[in-house]
Amino acid sequence: MDAALVALGVILFLLALFAIAAIKVAREYERGIVFRLGRLLPQPKGPGLFLLIPIVDRMVRVDLRTITLNIPPQEVITKDNVPVRVNAVAYFRIVAPQDAIVQVENFMVATSQIAQTTLRSVLGQHQLDELLSEREKINAILQEIIDEATAPWGIKVSIVEVKDVEIPQGMQRAMARQAEAERERRAKVIAAEGEFQASERLKDAANVIEDHPVALQLRYLQTLIELGGSQSTTIVFPAPIDLLSPFIKDRQA
Repeated sequence: MDAALVALGVILFLLALFAIAAIKVAREYERGIVFRLGRLLPQPKGPGLFLLIPIVDRMVRVDLRTITLNIPPQEVITKDNVPVRVNAVAYFRIVAPQDAIVQVENFMVATSQIAQTTLRSVLGQHQLDELLSEREKINAILQEIIDEATAPWGIKVSIVEVKDVEIPQGMQRAMARQAEAERERRAKVIAAEGEFQASERLKDAANVIEDHPVALQLRYLQTLIELGGSQSTTIVFPAPIDLLSPFIKDRQA
């Protein structure tokens, strides 16, 4: 009787171990890649509850959520021979779990290495001004190249963003001087355009006064009104020559 109870206990214990080893649960964002005696099963397991054959089956969990990959800072020589230090970030997810496990040894390391080499290669083909002003274009080029390179591994790269561009101090000072000179040039151009437009308006006013002498008298009266409203103790009345010409002629006569 005792031996039978012991045997039953052993059987129950083995069954419990078998159930623990056989029953697996995969979350909604996980898939189980199962190898049966070394061979890959055609379909991933999950999400939810599923059974494995202990000892015979070996499972590798794969996370299907978007992964954030920080690309370490890279020393890059731009097309115009300026040394810069650039870092970036890439966002990708696994769309084919089986390929991510079977086609590459470590998809995280492989994707990181591809991203680093692509970053150096692409940025080296652009000038510094393009790197600073055309970020969206460069990001799109990086995303396309990295996505194409990692596609055989079942990886989809959705976004690649250049985060920071470190420029040498000497180059920063040169760029600051260039920006200041550019601002001064624009200020001079704007001032010259203003002078030109003002001279054009003065020429138009002179033509109007020449055709209509009464306009000069009206302008004179308006000036007197403006001077009369001032708080100054000394008022200078401008006297047009046309107003004094009759008196000058009488005196000469």
